[in-house]
Amino acid sequence: QVQLVESGGGLVQAGGSLRLSCAASGRTFSSYAMAWFRQAPEKERELVVAINRSGSSTYYADSVKGRFTISRDNAKNTVYLQMNSVVPEDTAVYYCAAKLLSTRWTPNLAAIRYDYWGQGTQVTVSS
Repeated sequence: QVQLVESGGGLVQAGGSLRLSCAASGRTFSSYAMAWFRQAPEKERELVVAINRSGSSTYYADSVKGRFTISRDNAKNTVYLQMNSVVPEDTAVYYCAAKLLSTRWTPNLAAIRYDYWGQGTQVTVSS
């Protein structure tokens, strides 16, 4: 029901910064919990960051705490991933994901079964 399109990926040197954007279609963006996943070669897909419907609650994987920031602008139907102090281990395809929630109450963002996905955007960090 919602279409997600990521942008902002590319090449960046270790220690640098990058901002990914995920633009969502539809008129109910504010009803979706949003997340960023990533998948590196020969590794399983992992949840990186997530944010609740209003943006008041977030989740961060331990590997990115203090370096990455997720935010959303419901007026623009967009979620962002600000990546600072990147390291080569951040190299992966990053996917935007969404889950429609019918309540204002925020469940465990890491336990949500996100079921809408973008096409992914490649992030490559050089050492």
